[in-house]
Amino acid sequence: MHSKHWIIIACMISLCACSKKVIDSFSGFRKPEGWPETTYRFSTNEIAQAKFELGKKLFYEPRFSRDNTVSCGSCHIQSAGFTHHGHDVSHGIEDRLGKRNSQAIMNMAWSKSFFWDGGVTDLDLQPVVPITNPVEMDETILNVMEKLRNRPEYPGLFKKAFGTEEINTERVMKALSQFMVMLVSSNSKYDKVMRKEGETFTAEEQAGYELFKANCSSCHTEPLFTDESFRNNGIGIGFNNDSGRYTVTLNEPDKYKFKVPSLRNLSFTAPYMHDGRFLNLPAVLEHYAKRVKDYQNLDPLLKKEGNIGIPLTNEEQAKIIAFLKTLNDYEFINDKRFAEQ
Repeated sequence: MHSKHWIIIACMISLCACSKKVIDSFSGFRKPEGWPETTYRFSTNEIAQAKFELGKKLFYEPRFSRDNTVSCGSCHIQSAGFTHHGHDVSHGIEDRLGKRNSQAIMNMAWSKSFFWDGGVTDLDLQPVVPITNPVEMDETILNVMEKLRNRPEYPGLFKKAFGTEEINTERVMKALSQFMVMLVSSNSKYDKVMRKEGETFTAEEQAGYELFKANCSSCHTEPLFTDESFRNNGIGIGFNNDSGRYTVTLNEPDKYKFKVPSLRNLSFTAPYMHDGRFLNLPAVLEHYAKRVKDYQNLDPLLKKEGNIGIPLTNEEQAKIIAFLKTLNDYEFINDKRFAEQ
């Protein structure tokens, strides 16, 4: 055999090895040890690398908006824990203002409902809302499909992901879900302490953890740090008179209730609350300690024995904040798998 043939064979072997390395680097979805079972229906949308990669490209695709300027990633920025950092409410097409703060996209595979009011209960349908919202993307699903079909790169990507070049709503939504369910944040200092991986809490963090379990964990349940419920936490009626869950159910007992957010990655996701009214964590803790307002449907946990709020000293608030900072997952916000490329 001629030497050039050996060179060709060697190159083919090298290419195969590289391809295998790329495939092996995609581990798929993995449930962290000790976490509850997921709620997402993986049986109807099995995770695959080609679908995930397509979903990521679609997540950062500005053609989902009417003027081709706003993508999902515009309001859900990785370095900000997939929130719109620094904005009290979301900014959409033509810099139009929404009425609510952009929620963090993480650990979506465990979510039973989406948005502050829980108006959508299926992740595969969730993107329809921002796409068609007049102050977010202000586009139609039909127009989005047509735009994608007219882009030369997409038919091949859809064929690789789904077997044919057909581009339709179901495939687009499932590809986006593939990307979003992979956004698992589970490698904070807290997680490593819980898994006994060599990390330990400082004395202040440990004290904060004990205070957290005594005062906050009923709503912010470990390990997801949300119980997925809807509650009125006494912040008062906002500037836009948002009635929260009531807009979905039209039940008076749901008025001014909003979904309990996860507390993970708080250092990256300010400002806080559904209308972004609190700029920092001390303001949040001070609210619960001193400024809870007793109004319609206030959560009973904030109204015990005639006392409004959660009695916490300044020192106790500082300790809780020290613990909350152990929930920051720096690996998550720097994971290149999720970055726009």
